Amino acid sequence: MKFVPNEGILGIAPYVGGESSAEGASRIIKLSSNENPFGASPKALTALAADQHLEKYPDGNCTALRAAIAKKFGLEEGRIVCGAGSDEIIGLLCKSYISPKDEVVYATHSFLMYGIYARTCGGVPVEVQENNLTPDLDAMLAAVTPKTKMVFLTNPNNPTGSFNSLSDIKSFRQKLRADILLVLDDAYAEYAQSSDGYENGFVFAKGRDDVVVLRTFSKIYGLAGLRLGYGYCPPDVADVLNRVRSPFNVTSVAQVAGLAALEDDDFIKRSVTHNDEWRTWTQNQLSAMGLKVWQSAGNFLLVTFPSQQQADSCRQFLKSRGIILRQMGAYKLPESLRISIGTGDDMKAACASMREFLTF
Repeated sequence: MKFVPNEGILGIAPYVGGESSAEGASRIIKLSSNENPFGASPKALTALAADQHLEKYPDGNCTALRAAIAKKFGLEEGRIVCGAGSDEIIGLLCKSYISPKDEVVYATHSFLMYGIYARTCGGVPVEVQENNLTPDLDAMLAAVTPKTKMVFLTNPNNPTGSFNSLSDIKSFRQKLRADILLVLDDAYAEYAQSSDGYENGFVFAKGRDDVVVLRTFSKIYGLAGLRLGYGYCPPDVADVLNRVRSPFNVTSVAQVAGLAALEDDDFIKRSVTHNDEWRTWTQNQLSAMGLKVWQSAGNFLLVTFPSQQQADSCRQFLKSRGIILRQMGAYKLPESLRISIGTGDDMKAACASMREFLTF
């Protein structure tokens, strides 16, 4: 190569998102990316329609948005750092604290960007096998070495839907070295609030100086297209991230929509209620077909087939009918598919096609 990239870059497998099209299909039912089937909140859409100042640079500090987040969740405003999706915060954390050969620990079946961002910094991803598709905190602790600098824990976990109790996470943090940063990725926290035993990371992080909590507006708030998320960080970590992030990393329209979305509690309640109802309905339907459906606290279900071949055949069968599910090979779960919870009609159509495939 004429221009040689930094060591480790060429070893990165590019992230591939959920498919969104199917050739020849007259109608697409996209259940591959865990998007809110209701779209964005009406308040956010109204606020976006009223924003007429695209010629102006955005507020680089996201002042109003951070104040609103702090007020809503009882947080310290100065510890909030906003980004273009919570995945930008992951990248900033790695850029700021991971040097070549430093190790980043995370569960095998969790967000692919942990490993990708670690490698971009020359870091070493350390994947830890899960216990019954739940992050194994004891195994993660055992995987820690003198080179470990950061641990990512997705709670609830994507794509498995499982979660760790806050008491177990507290114990885990206590056993980690003081110089290891624990990052709790709470991307699906709003959906998980109705799950028995779940507590979000804010409850824990408020009294700690060694925990970062990530949140996103891409999931329940339905603003994935605007790229908006944030991290609740220890004060010194927030200071560092603000030094390395781009000066205008969050667009003005994203800030406007985020502010309005935070105020729409009715939309959030409706989204949670719908998700609880149709996630349970779908799990019951698929389980009755003889499939292994994992318990989930998110807005998706992981479905395991007897073989990788059957899983892929099923995915292709549904895709031919315009119903798109997420393949799980990249997550080292090739025998499984992930199905997002869409509208009631979406789930009925998906289950009917799944039943048709299994009896074909």
